[in-house]
Amino acid sequence: MAPFIPKRLEPVAFGLFLTFFMTFIITGISTVLVAGVDAPGFAALWFRAWMSSWAVAFPAVLVVAPFVRRILRVIVRPA
Repeated sequence: MAPFIPKRLEPVAFGLFLTFFMTFIITGISTVLVAGVDAPGFAALWFRAWMSSWAVAFPAVLVVAPFVRRILRVIVRPA
């Protein structure tokens, strides 16, 4: 597959994919712990939790990431 996302959009793409996978995993674990894998409608419960979490996580990462980068520039020692 040839690259197709412009370099300037890399931070947004990173946030999109990071939040996609993280919310998928975390909501899956949470749904299993609360309802159990054998719960009726487990997949629908998980999907609803995942989509609502992702809807919050993606914009939050876009807003928070610049602040985190600034903090890291202060506390991380150059190699």
